Amino acid sequence: MPTPFGIALGSNLGDRLANLRRGRDQIVERLQPTSILVGGIYETEPVDCAPGTQSFLNTVIEIEVDLTPAQVHAHLQAIEQAMGRPALREKNAPRTLDLDLLYAGDFVSADPALTLPHPRLHLRRFVLQPLADIRAALILPGHKNSILSYLAALKDDPSQVRLVSATW
Repeated sequence: MPTPFGIALGSNLGDRLANLRRGRDQIVERLQPTSILVGGIYETEPVDCAPGTQSFLNTVIEIEVDLTPAQVHAHLQAIEQAMGRPALREKNAPRTLDLDLLYAGDFVSADPALTLPHPRLHLRRFVLQPLADIRAALILPGHKNSILSYLAALKDDPSQVRLVSATW
């Protein structure tokens, strides 16, 4: 039975929307999901980045595939590298495409190489907002609150994450 995988996509270099589309298309081509849900695209100002860094476009997709979390993670890293993101890089460096595995069904891992669910997912509006578009009622393994509850509990300024497009 296929497992649902949540994947965050972000870009702040070049044609950001085209980068997100190309990343989504590469995920579909490489992983051959049986289904896909796509959240809206949101623009976010960079945090903890160098001065003058372009704002990010962020979204979340959920795919269902018959692969292990490690296999999906390896594919995501390969897609990032194919789109020009170096394997070794400075933290918070600008990027053509950033792919983060957020969750993998009920799978839980504390392995530093692949921690699932993503340990900061519930603190990041730029992830929660597009995820709420597609899975607002989702309760992650090891959590007690839904995605929508986490989003409502954030204390940051909601206007920092602006909807660019509901469909793409």
